[in-house]
Amino acid sequence: MLSLQKAANILSAFSAEQPEWGVRALAAHLGIPRATAHAYLAGLTGAGFLRRTPAGKYRLSWHLAEMGAQLTASLPWFPDARSLITRLALEVRCVAFLCILEGEEVVAAIRERHPDADIDLPLDIYLPATSTASGKILYAHADITPKTFATCTQSSITTLDEWHTEVARVQRLGYAYSIEEWIPGQCTLGVPYHYAGALVAAIGVQMSAERYLREERTVRERVLDIVREAEGLG
Repeated sequence: MLSLQKAANILSAFSAEQPEWGVRALAAHLGIPRATAHAYLAGLTGAGFLRRTPAGKYRLSWHLAEMGAQLTASLPWFPDARSLITRLALEVRCVAFLCILEGEEVVAAIRERHPDADIDLPLDIYLPATSTASGKILYAHADITPKTFATCTQSSITTLDEWHTEVARVQRLGYAYSIEEWIPGQCTLGVPYHYAGALVAAIGVQMSAERYLREERTVRERVLDIVREAEGLG
C-alpha cells in the first residue's frame, strides 16, 4: 500500500497549474529522492498513466481520462455528487470533498477549493481512517474496526477505547468532525451521503481550525442543510 500511496502522490502533483514535471523538480516538491521519483515516473509511464514530452518531462496521459469516464459512468450517483461538492465549496467558501471506501481504504475521490478558502488542497488520495471525518463516517457505517491507528498529530485517536467512543458519537450525531487530528491547524466536518437508500460516500468541508472553531455551528448547519436538500432532490 505504501507504493500505491507514493504513486498516488505523484499523480496528484499534476494539475492545471503544474501540468508538467521533471524528475528533479518533482522530487524536490514531494520531498523524495530523485531516484525514487524517476522510478515511479518511469513505472507510471510504462503503465500508461503518464507520457513523456519531447523536452524529457512528464504529463498525464489521456488513458487516465478514459478510465475516469468508465468509472464515473458506472456510478449513477456520481454526477450529482460532483455538483454537490462544487456547491459546498462555493457556498461555504472552503475546500469540499467526497470520500469513498475501497476495502478498508478511505479514498478522496473529489476535492474542490473555493478561491477564498483559508487552506490549500491536500495532496493525499488515501486518507487515515481514524484521523479524518470521512474515515470515521465510512468505518462507522461499515462497522469496521481499525487494525492500526495513524498518529498524525497529538490529537489523533490512538486506542480502541477512544475509537469506540468516537464511533458512538458519530452514530448519535449523524456527522463526524476531525479537529486537528489529521493535519495540524486544520479541521474537517463530514456527513454521510446516501443514494437509493444506501450510504455511498462521505462528503464534507475542510478549513483552518481557527475558522472552524469560530463558525462551527454555522458551518455544520449549512453543510447539513445543503446535503439533505441534495439527497431529497435525488
